[in-house]
Amino acid sequence: MNNTLLNQRLQQALGYTFVRSDLLTQALTHRSYGAVNNERLEFLGDSVLNCTVARALYDAFPELPEGSLSRLRANLVRQETLADIAVTLKLGESLRLGEGELKSGGFRRPSILADALESLFGAIFLDAGFEAAQCVVRGLFDPLVAKIDPRASGKDPKTELQEMLQSRRLPLPDYRLVGTQGEAHDQSFIVECVLAKPVLSTRGIGKSRRAAEQEAARLACAALQK
Repeated sequence: MNNTLLNQRLQQALGYTFVRSDLLTQALTHRSYGAVNNERLEFLGDSVLNCTVARALYDAFPELPEGSLSRLRANLVRQETLADIAVTLKLGESLRLGEGELKSGGFRRPSILADALESLFGAIFLDAGFEAAQCVVRGLFDPLVAKIDPRASGKDPKTELQEMLQSRRLPLPDYRLVGTQGEAHDQSFIVECVLAKPVLSTRGIGKSRRAAEQEAARLACAALQK
């Protein structure tokens, strides 16, 4: 699929069509590709994202104090969450990467995907203003906000598992990449979480290695809590 069709598909997935195509192109350009890249747009997009998610949480949980809201926001805007959204959007297929990043699979790297997603938010902000950018962010994050249980710790499963084991003075888990499945453009990773004591092994599947690790850790937490 050529770049034009890929960009059209990406805009459809975002629910936003750019007026200035140059902003879309810049948002999708990694620094390895050229001097005009998405780093400055990422700076803008990060602010748009944090403000929008903060407002969404503020409205959704009127009873929560500032500390709890900050913890929930940090969990939503972390690299892993952004990368997972980017994978869902198939953002990696539209990225412009230098030859080295292409060869090393940069279009699947969570840090590159997360930065590019924030850059898109910044580009939309410049293209049509804060309201338009906020609308796109809310469209992607409102479903995640709706799934939040405010009674939960707000910690990601890997952190929760680590703290659970440390509190019991048990060895930390070992995460092993077991394999992958699917085509290169739509690949899933399989990761095993291995505990030495108690003896336990769980497997998680995700669109990124980090996502698979989190799923394996979540299953391990659930098993330990039983």
